[in-house]
Amino acid sequence: MTTDTTTAPRRSIGGRIGRIAFVVLASLLVIATAAAFFLVWTIQRSFPETSGELSVKGLEKNVTVQRDALGIPTITASSTDDLFFAQGFTHAQDRFFEMDFRRHVTSGRVAEMFGASQVPTDKFLRTLGWRKVAEQEVKALDDTTRGYYEAYAAGVNAYLASRSGADLSLEYAVLGVQNPNYRPEPWQPADSVAWLKAMAWDLRTNIGDETDRALLAAQLSEAGESDADAKTLIDRVYPAYPFEQNPVIVPKISTVEPLAANADDEGGTAPASFSTKPGTGTDVSDAVTTVSDAISTVQWQQADSVIEAASMLLGPVGEGIGSNSWVVSGDLTASGKPLLANDPHLGAALPSVWYQMQLKCSTVSSSCPFDTAGFSFSGLPGIVIGHNEKIAWGFTNLTTDVADLYIEKVQGDQYWRDGALQPIEVEKDVIKVAGGEDVPLTIRRTVHGPIISGLTDDFTAIAGAPVVGTGKGSGEGVLPLADRPEIPQGDAAVSIRWTALDPGTTAKAIFALDTAKDFTDFRRAASLFDVPAQNLIYADKKGNIGYQAPGRLPIRGAGDGWLPQPGWDSAYDWTGFIPFEDLPVSYNPSDGYIVTANNAIVTDDYPYFLSRDWDYGYRAARIAHLIERKAAAAPLKPQDLRDIQMDDEMWIGKQLAVAMADVKVDGDGPKAAVGLLRTWDAQNRADSPAAAYANVLWSNLVRNVFIDREVPLPTGDQGRLFTVVGAMLDDPSDPLWTNDRLKADGMDAVLALSAKQAYAELSKLQGDDVTRWNWGSLHALTLTSSTLGSSGIAPIEMLFNRGPYPVSGGSSLVNATGWKVGESYATTTVPSMRMVVDLADFDDSSWIHLTGASGHAFNEHYTDQTEDWADGVQQPWAFTKKAVAKATVDTLVLKPAG
Repeated sequence: MTTDTTTAPRRSIGGRIGRIAFVVLASLLVIATAAAFFLVWTIQRSFPETSGELSVKGLEKNVTVQRDALGIPTITASSTDDLFFAQGFTHAQDRFFEMDFRRHVTSGRVAEMFGASQVPTDKFLRTLGWRKVAEQEVKALDDTTRGYYEAYAAGVNAYLASRSGADLSLEYAVLGVQNPNYRPEPWQPADSVAWLKAMAWDLRTNIGDETDRALLAAQLSEAGESDADAKTLIDRVYPAYPFEQNPVIVPKISTVEPLAANADDEGGTAPASFSTKPGTGTDVSDAVTTVSDAISTVQWQQADSVIEAASMLLGPVGEGIGSNSWVVSGDLTASGKPLLANDPHLGAALPSVWYQMQLKCSTVSSSCPFDTAGFSFSGLPGIVIGHNEKIAWGFTNLTTDVADLYIEKVQGDQYWRDGALQPIEVEKDVIKVAGGEDVPLTIRRTVHGPIISGLTDDFTAIAGAPVVGTGKGSGEGVLPLADRPEIPQGDAAVSIRWTALDPGTTAKAIFALDTAKDFTDFRRAASLFDVPAQNLIYADKKGNIGYQAPGRLPIRGAGDGWLPQPGWDSAYDWTGFIPFEDLPVSYNPSDGYIVTANNAIVTDDYPYFLSRDWDYGYRAARIAHLIERKAAAAPLKPQDLRDIQMDDEMWIGKQLAVAMADVKVDGDGPKAAVGLLRTWDAQNRADSPAAAYANVLWSNLVRNVFIDREVPLPTGDQGRLFTVVGAMLDDPSDPLWTNDRLKADGMDAVLALSAKQAYAELSKLQGDDVTRWNWGSLHALTLTSSTLGSSGIAPIEMLFNRGPYPVSGGSSLVNATGWKVGESYATTTVPSMRMVVDLADFDDSSWIHLTGASGHAFNEHYTDQTEDWADGVQQPWAFTKKAVAKATVDTLVLKPAG
C-alpha cells in the first residue's frame, strides 16, 4: 500500500526571526500601551475637581469657586473663615506639592523629602532659623489675623483629608520611588508665615555685592595690591549711583498727615518703628505686640544644595532680581483716572511663584471686608499685589541695605566683644534624612546673629581671608585682618545681622493692604510691611496716586555695611531703625507719575543712610522717558503701559554701536556683523540679528575687561557694568582697557578683539549668515521644575520641564529677562508677572504670569500663559460680578459636610 504524505515546508530562519520579532514587538506595544494608560491615569488622578459640588468638613456655609478659561479662581464666601478656608483648599488643589516643598525649605527639612544630598541646604537654612522666627510671629498675631491663618490652614488640611500620595500630585508618585514612607503633614499657620522669610532672603539686596567686594579685596591683597590701590579699584568697579543721569523715586518728599500714634476706633495702628539693640530679638518681639490687634495682613521667601538657599522656590538668585512699577495720574490718561503697572522680576520658576485669584465676601462689611483681586502666593492667605474695589497697589524691591556681615574673632566657644570674651550662644539640632542616618547640627550665634561661615563656600572663603570696612563711604577703610596687631586674636568667623531674623509684622500687612480704602489706610498697611522692604505704589478711584517706602530699615553706627563690619567693636552695631514717619513718601506729585525700578529712592542728602547698592537706574530712566513721550503725544491708555513693559531698549547697546563705528575690524564676516549695528534701534527683539550680535559682543567685552584677568572682577550686575563701561567708552585712557592677559591693549584694540570673538561665537551657534541670526533662540527660556526638573534623570525631567521659549529683552532693560553675562545667554530671571490696573474700570485691567494656575504637569493650565507672557500679551482681568460671571467656564460649590 502506498501512503501519500505531504511534508510542510520548513520556515526559514528569517521568517522565524520575523515572527518572534512580531510577537516581541506586539508584547512591547501592549506593555507600552498599558504603561501609557497607567501614566495617564497617574497624571490625571491628581487633577482637581473644578465643577459641580463638593461636601467639605469645616465650612459654615456654601462657598462658590468660579474659574475662567485659564483656570483662575474667584472665591465668594459669606464669612472670612469660609473665604480663607476656601483659599487654602483651592491653593492645595492646584499647588500642594509646591506648598509642601516650600515649607520644607523654609524650615530646613529638605533632606526629609529628598535625602542626604540636601543636608547642606538644611544646615544653612536651619542655622538662619526662618521657621522659629515665623512661629514667634504667629504667636504675636492678634486674634483676627491669626484666625485668617488658621482658617486657611484648615482649608488646606480639608483637601489633604480627601487625597494622598499620587492623588495629590504626580510628584508624590515619583517621590514615592525614592522615599516610599513620605507622608505630608497637616498644614500650620507658621508654614505660611515662614514663606515670607524665604521671599525676604531672595530679596535681601546687597549681601551678594558685599560678599563679592570682600572676596575681591582679599584677592587683591593676596595679589600684592596696596590697601589704597585695592580701594581705588573697588570704587572703580562699584561706582556711585549716577544721580546726574538717572532718576530717583522721590525727588521731593511729600508732607502728609502722620499716622495716629495709637490705634483708633477703625483699627489704625502706630507705625512699626523700633529702637532696639541689634541681634537680641527680644525687644523687637516685645515691640510687635504693641502694634494694634485690630489690623489685618501678610509677607514672603526660598532654597538648593546650598541651592543658593532660595533658588529652588523662586528660581536662581542674582542678575535681574528686582522689579518695575509705576503709576500715572488721571492728568495724563484718556479716562481721567490713574493707571498702575507692575512686573516683579524674580528667578524663572515652574510653577510660577504667583497664583492669580480673587477673594470676595458676598456682602462686604466690617465683619467680612474683602473684595480683592490679584496675585497671591500658594501657601499664604490673602492677595499680595493687586487691587480691591477702592485702591490698587504694586511692589518693587526697595533695594535698601537690610543685612550686614560681621567678622567675628572666635576663641573656642567665645568671641571678642569690646575687649572682652563673650560666650557664643549654642543650639543643638538634628537633621532627619530620608533613607539615611540623622545628622547632628550645632548652630552658633553671636549678638549679631547666626554664624554662617562653614556652611557656604563664599562665607567660608570670607572667614578664611577676612576683610572689614572700618568707615563710611564706598570702599573707605578697606582693612585686611592679616598681621594686624590691634585686632583681637582668634579664628575668624562670619555672622549675619538681618532684619528678617527678628520677629516682625508683615504677616498682618497684606490683609491691611487688601482692605485699605484710601492713602492713609495704605500707609498704615505699609507701616506693618517690615520685611522684605518694598517700594509700595498706590492709586485710587478718586484719582490720587502715591508712594510709600516701608520696611524696617536699620540705623548704623560707625560703618555702612559696604564691606563686612568688625564684630568685636560694638561701635559698628545697628543702633535702631528709621522711624516710619521719616521714610520717603510721595502723594500726587506735580509730574503726574511715580516710577520705581529698584533705583535710588532719594538723593544722598536724605538724613538717613539707606544703601549704596541701588540698581543703577537705567530701567527707571527709560520708563520715565517713555511715559513722558507717550503722554506728550496723546493721553495714556492701558495698552500704552503694556507696551512700556515690553520695551527692549538696551542702553549700553546704543553706546557700543556708536563706539564700534570707528573701530577697524578685519575679515568680511566680522565687518558684516559690526555693520548690523549701524541701523539697529537698540531694541533686543527676539527676531533681531543685530540684538543677537550686540549682546554677544557685550558678553565678550565684559569677559575681556572684567573676567579674564589675574584677579577677576565681579560681573553680577549688568546695570552696574553699564555705568562702568559707559564711562570707559568715553575715556580711552581708562586703565581697565589694559589687560596683560589679552593680545590687545587700549580701547579700540579690545573692542576689535571682542567684535571678532563675538562673530566667531555666533557663527558657531547660528551659522555664518549674519542676517539669519536671532536673539530669541539664543536668549531662550527653559522652564525647569523647582524640584524634580533638575533631578538629572532625563525621563523625569521631561515630565516636568517645558520649553525652551524664545524671548526678547535682556538684563537691565525694562523687559528684564536677565542672563548671566560671560556664562550663558539663556534667560534665568524674568518679569514673573505683569499687570496693568485701570482705576477708571477695573474690568479693563489686564494680567499675565509666567506659567499657569496649575502646578500639575500636563494639566491644561500648567503653562497655558507662557506663550502669551513671552509675546507680551496680557489677558483680560474680569473683576465685577457681571464680568466674572461672563468669564466663568467652571463653577465649583463647596458645601458644608453634613
